[in-house]
Amino acid sequence: MAREKILVVEDEEDIQELIRYNLAKEGYQLKVVDSGEAAMAAIRDERPQLILLDLMLPGMNGLELCKWLKSNPQTANLPIVMLTARSEESDIVVGLELGADDYVTKPFSPKVLIARVRACLRRKRKETPPEEAFIQLAELAIDPVKHQVTVKNASVDLTATEFGVLHFLARKPGWVFTRQQIVDAVKGEDYAVTERSVDVQMVGLRRKLGACGAYIETIRGVGYRFREP
Repeated sequence: MAREKILVVEDEEDIQELIRYNLAKEGYQLKVVDSGEAAMAAIRDERPQLILLDLMLPGMNGLELCKWLKSNPQTANLPIVMLTARSEESDIVVGLELGADDYVTKPFSPKVLIARVRACLRRKRKETPPEEAFIQLAELAIDPVKHQVTVKNASVDLTATEFGVLHFLARKPGWVFTRQQIVDAVKGEDYAVTERSVDVQMVGLRRKLGACGAYIETIRGVGYRFREP
């Protein structure tokens, strides 16, 4: 069975070959280009199912390409996994704000890269549940219609903002969100939500959710994600 097509945008030949060898071995169809301009041409010729995008590129850099892709209705839903250096935390945040789905820091383990690619493609295959849909994740249940959360069938008392943050993250398990994305998605009626206060909300949420609080992961220097149980 044919596997998904992946466009790799990377200008370092050693990393190109590392990615090509490991992803091809998993059955993915790959096209490799070394610049943002070449990536734009490749996408016009044939739409991939996922883009692995290095941020440090000659000419048009990865962030500029990401912005172009997400502002174009025909490519806005293409999943993007960024390839970044460990020192580029600020660029990771900007990339996520622009709409990238995940990131892998260099140097990376091929196994980690493959796992991130699989997870990103799996999430894209699943439709994000509608805002009113009931969510069941292991022992955690979220009912947005009743505005109710239960853990092991026991009701959990959350503020409106805590509920909004939890619901926003749980609708897209595995996705990384910056604090600003969380602020933009959740307008707290009972608490002034700012980037700094997001951390306070997470502390309260984890405490109230008990063991299920571990599903909320802190991504250092970037933000948060809801771990898939």
